[in-house]
Amino acid sequence: MKTKNFILIIIFGTFFVACKKEKTVKEYMINSWQTSYLKLEMPTYQKSDSLNVYEDKFDNNPELVAQSKYNEDGTFSAWFLNKKGEHISSSKGKWNVVNDSLFVEFNYGGRDMKVSYHITKTEEGFLGKSKYDWDEDGDFDDLLTMKTTIIKK
Repeated sequence: MKTKNFILIIIFGTFFVACKKEKTVKEYMINSWQTSYLKLEMPTYQKSDSLNVYEDKFDNNPELVAQSKYNEDGTFSAWFLNKKGEHISSSKGKWNVVNDSLFVEFNYGGRDMKVSYHITKTEEGFLGKSKYDWDEDGDFDDLLTMKTTIIKK
């Protein structure tokens, strides 16, 4: 699975902002987000006994930055922003919130994805954690941790 796929998936979880009055998680989601940190831990990478860890802090002017926008009607779009400011590898899907969990559904790279994230609001955005089969080995044992920041308009 390519790094871009991991980053895109993470973007879907990047959509919460701290506000002066307390918003529900669903209200908090309706905004534009950028992934600022990503860590993916795969303890049995592709059914091996090896731990595979991918971590990116998105500093030092990265080639691609994951961004997304969540709309009030339950739809979202996600993309990568390249150094030229162009949106590439765009994807669209649906989202919903139940309590403190974000649920997203979308198709990316020919794969139907249904991913849930536990969301914790932060001052800059949110922290999302998800257990999923990120390495596509059939085991839902991979842990994704991501931090997001709100994109100020």
